[in-house]
Amino acid sequence: MARAAGARGCRRRWRCGRGALVACAAWTAGWVVAAALLLRAHPGALSERCTDEKSRRILAALCQDYRGGALAGDLCEDLCVAGKLLYRRCLYYNRGKKVLQADWRGRPIILKSKEEAFSSFRPPGLPGAPAEDQGPALLEAELLLLVAGEVRSALGLELATRGLGPLWPGHGGPRWRGQLASLWSLVQQEEFVLLSVLQGLSPHALPVLGSCGHFYAVEYLAAGSAHHRALFPLDGAPRGRARAVSDMALSFLDLVRQFDHGFSHRLHLCDVKPENFAIRRDLTVVAIDVDMAFFEPKMREILEQNCTGDEDCSFFDCFSRCDLRVHRCGAQRANSNLQVVCDKIFRHWFSSTLGSSAVSLRLQRQLREAVQECADPGGPRPAAPAMFWKLRRLLQAAQRELREAEK
Repeated sequence: MARAAGARGCRRRWRCGRGALVACAAWTAGWVVAAALLLRAHPGALSERCTDEKSRRILAALCQDYRGGALAGDLCEDLCVAGKLLYRRCLYYNRGKKVLQADWRGRPIILKSKEEAFSSFRPPGLPGAPAEDQGPALLEAELLLLVAGEVRSALGLELATRGLGPLWPGHGGPRWRGQLASLWSLVQQEEFVLLSVLQGLSPHALPVLGSCGHFYAVEYLAAGSAHHRALFPLDGAPRGRARAVSDMALSFLDLVRQFDHGFSHRLHLCDVKPENFAIRRDLTVVAIDVDMAFFEPKMREILEQNCTGDEDCSFFDCFSRCDLRVHRCGAQRANSNLQVVCDKIFRHWFSSTLGSSAVSLRLQRQLREAVQECADPGGPRPAAPAMFWKLRRLLQAAQRELREAEK
């Protein structure tokens, strides 16, 4: 009887322990899901603290590697020796990525790298090649093959020519090994590769100004923000707000048309928000953060995944549909750059009045309705070219009315 009582007690304790274990597992799973949702909505939530002290240490280590011959670049001399490239402030750190502001010969620029340390990048060399065979022994054709493979992996594109032109290492020389290692660290950064491919092809993409080791420089432009009434700072803009908004909207349309049709493959923007764009003084819109921009071949590769419903086929602002017959997401994107720009940018500008009595109420209503129709992913989808030209026509009409009012 004592053994029976002990067995019953043991079973009760086991049920109690098992219940506590289940409760603990459920609690832990809940926090894991909550953390995942937090990071999805706010990817910088667990980012490192951005400090001037650490940023200066990072650049000091970069210069030490330069002086030791481990890396090279056309900006290294100005940064590390001549004092013509001066650090100003830390902009942000995000999951390894470092973004710093500097002045280069009196011009404000941004220094970027996907990683903090030069040593974080894989060293160059053919697979399986011994270390002593790396360097000048790597034939130029073999190096081109390696870089082409990195470009194919990053962008889904075949490299037909030396698209990284000025950064291509020369033939031998005392800094050949550093040049090669620096180029290799840069082509492992998708944004650098994309900006290099777009170099000189679009006024809506930032040109790469130069590099030192794994850091590359681009033009500094003040990013947009939802805190600005017009989404972008209009200090010094030569026009009133209504005219500036219509000019920026037309520039966004030009960006959409060029990214859709101006390159060998469509360029998809999967993270459209004011913070990822800026404007020049002439109100030209520039994409300043293209970490989430993909050419068509890479976009198809990203979208074509297993699924149980359409919700599994979303990749930030880009999505396709789930084919339930084979449980695979379609490789073809279902929405468009224009639809997302209408939703994330134009709605802010045109959901209410333009703030100018110079634009007729009838035209403002037509603009508001067109933007709503363009942005609504659940409504009937008009043909994209027809919607593009409709918006363009309405914005140009608004510009004419504003110009007439200024006379």
